[in-house]
Amino acid sequence: MIPIKNNKVDSKTKKTLFSIFVVVAVDVFAFAVVLPILPFYAQTFGATPFQVGLLLTSFAFCQFLSGPALGRISDVIGRKPVLFLSQVGTLIGFIIMAKAPSLSILLLARVIDGITAGNLSVAQAAISDVTRPEDRAKAFGIIGIAFGLGFFLGPALSGYLSQFGYEYPAWLAAGLSFFSIVLTLFVLPETIPAKSPLRQFKLKDFFRVLDFQVLKKSLSDPVLRSLLFQFFLFNLSFTMYISGFPLFAERQLTWNGKTFGSVEVGYVYTFVGFLGIFVQGYLLGKLVKLWGEKKLSRIGFTSQGLGFLLVGYVFKIPLLLLAAAVSSFGSGVVRPAITSLISRSADPKEQGLVLGLGQSFTAIAAIVAPLISGLLINYGYLHAWSLASGAFALLALFI
Repeated sequence: MIPIKNNKVDSKTKKTLFSIFVVVAVDVFAFAVVLPILPFYAQTFGATPFQVGLLLTSFAFCQFLSGPALGRISDVIGRKPVLFLSQVGTLIGFIIMAKAPSLSILLLARVIDGITAGNLSVAQAAISDVTRPEDRAKAFGIIGIAFGLGFFLGPALSGYLSQFGYEYPAWLAAGLSFFSIVLTLFVLPETIPAKSPLRQFKLKDFFRVLDFQVLKKSLSDPVLRSLLFQFFLFNLSFTMYISGFPLFAERQLTWNGKTFGSVEVGYVYTFVGFLGIFVQGYLLGKLVKLWGEKKLSRIGFTSQGLGFLLVGYVFKIPLLLLAAAVSSFGSGVVRPAITSLISRSADPKEQGLVLGLGQSFTAIAAIVAPLISGLLINYGYLHAWSLASGAFALLALFI
């Protein structure tokens, strides 16, 4: 761990955290450019809402398989090389997406991106490497700020470019992904020194992830298991909302007499991104100090659940923005609070693995959620989609 002097983060740590922030912000920017247009892009190839759900699930399923392995590998060989390889896979996926002539090729693009999708968990592990346990909720907030910034800028640009063709946002995402690779190579420092005890593993330990022994050890801890389940419910709720909202909005909302499309959805995501920047950039540190991570996570789950419950019953833009604000506050504080608690409960030698395991729980949620959303919306159960999204967040309160 990089030292922290006089209870303040030293300049080297600040530089490292800023580098991680910039890399993640560019990655999220690229992701946020693609996300709003993907359902509409798939529909140009004749995809049904359920098939759109399958498209989103394919990415998540591949991420589920690769997440712990990528995290474990980063524990051994370092964060930087694994992050680089992950970003290269993302770049290839975006290029194939931009050139896709059919739904099957679009599916291939998402599979490639999913197999190499270790960006976020490796970045979180790097943050854990350089911060004290009690400082991690605030430090993980920089991931949230990066998400907010990416969703503030990405969807607006995506909505504008999609008017000229859905391949243009994909090319922009590919360019941003290439830029993030350059940043990783030349700006991001390695957070695990070559002589660190964390990297003193034997070859047999390196492959232990393959027989799930280390995963079994992690899941045997009741506190960690409970936190991972809460994290799963958070992601199940959030992913149901984020994957279903474009199709929901297309069917229920209008703007100036026009049905919601990729442009309008992009603007809503931009609003949500702005709120994310405010909550995690300004409020989070104060709220952690005031309430602590456990209480803050409960407040966040309540806010997220109520916001998602409300959105299914809105037909006017002001009420939609109110629901988005309530849910965004909840999502904005839950993710860093729960991630910090998971990191603090993990063995320091297995930060990458455990946070990769958290990403796999995220991926399981992302496998299930789009399918549920796609089925409900496909058969016109818009209110049920909203109720389910909110109910999963509220269920986490009972864990």
